[in-house]
Amino acid sequence: MEIGPELLERWDKEHFWHPFTQMKVYREEENIIFERGEGVYLWDIHGKRYIDAISSLWCNVHGHNHPKLNNAIMRQLCRVAHTTTLGSSNVPAVLLAKKLTEIAPEGLTKVFYSEDGAEAVEIALKMAYHYWRNRGEERKVFITLSEAYHGDTIGAVSVGGIDLFHGTYRDLLFETIRLPSPYLYCKKEFGELSQTCLADLVMKLQELLRARRDVVALVLESGIQAAAGMLPYPKGFLKEVRELTKKEGVLLILDEVATGFGRTGSMFYCEQEGVTPDFMCLGKGITGGYLPLAATLTTDEVYEAFLGEFGEAKHFYHGHTYTGNNLASAVALANLQVFEEENTLENLKPKIDLLTERLKEFWELEHVGDVRQLGFMAGIELVKDREKGEPFPYGERTGFKVARKCWEKGVFLRPLGDVMVLMMPLVIGEEDMNYVLDTLKGAIAEIG
Repeated sequence: MEIGPELLERWDKEHFWHPFTQMKVYREEENIIFERGEGVYLWDIHGKRYIDAISSLWCNVHGHNHPKLNNAIMRQLCRVAHTTTLGSSNVPAVLLAKKLTEIAPEGLTKVFYSEDGAEAVEIALKMAYHYWRNRGEERKVFITLSEAYHGDTIGAVSVGGIDLFHGTYRDLLFETIRLPSPYLYCKKEFGELSQTCLADLVMKLQELLRARRDVVALVLESGIQAAAGMLPYPKGFLKEVRELTKKEGVLLILDEVATGFGRTGSMFYCEQEGVTPDFMCLGKGITGGYLPLAATLTTDEVYEAFLGEFGEAKHFYHGHTYTGNNLASAVALANLQVFEEENTLENLKPKIDLLTERLKEFWELEHVGDVRQLGFMAGIELVKDREKGEPFPYGERTGFKVARKCWEKGVFLRPLGDVMVLMMPLVIGEEDMNYVLDTLKGAIAEIG
């Protein structure tokens, strides 16, 4: 029996509790239910076409319904869909682990799988803490940034710093120390992301590391605080932080969930600053946006701290039912093959240049307070009064109103509050890019 649009829309509102969504508002509005996709386009149940301008929450890389990714899943499905990796293995998970260590920064040689970016971070936190325990050291404090976002599990929330998302759960969380958000601090204190500000931030971190000898790790998003509204770091910040953590004997956990797999113009942002962290967390684009998979990469040094006789109980007690799932690993392998075969990163360079040029136009708009970009990631901040730095009231949902105007013209966006996020599939053509940018610019211009 075919289920019609009217029934689907009713059941959606009656039974489906959506993430990061005020369901009272959702139930009162008309919303999109997607039915199929092809390339950078999505179609809803009424047959309307949209450009997927946020890559289905930042994860689609090569477009929807890509034949090579589809075939990889179908080939694996005809073999076996899932087998446990608790004490056993499977072919695609083995091959993917080998491939990830080949493309990762040198020194990241071990791969622990999970199902999403938050768990990849959770694993890194537990591994880092457990590493020091296995070495006979009692360390318990993590350093993170204000405005940080690493996911929504309890450990990931503990190292988060967005009060709107995380404040409710504060009593459940473990101890952390927060440094200021580099972008916001530099803008406030120095007016720009200057080398002076960079030196000041590094000095603050150095003082902290020398005052506290119980620090497990420093936890950072790589290159940009994406969920905070696309807040980039000063160039060189990551490199300076890595050198300092090495010098002071503190682990570095780098969250590349949003930035990995081409989003910043290189496979991983940390490559651009020549950084190898102790842990690198991957998710989102790892399967090209097809199936839930994530990975935590680490070093031989960390791995070897968990080796011992069985009775010593030094091994890592963590794992989920679908860890290293066969189907997800198979499509992730195909995703990396497509990167190579279609020269995805090379073809992305002129699109980043085009985005950079087109974003300059948004400064002409009255209600644009800031425009921020790192590679193919961008955020356009909407404000009520740019001169006074006055934001729109939170309850007015200005960003969502702008997004809905874009939906009407066939561009699918989801803002972060009043920051309009652009995170287009890496394969989008220039004509579609220009349409997205023209549509968004027009929608912002209509703000009263």
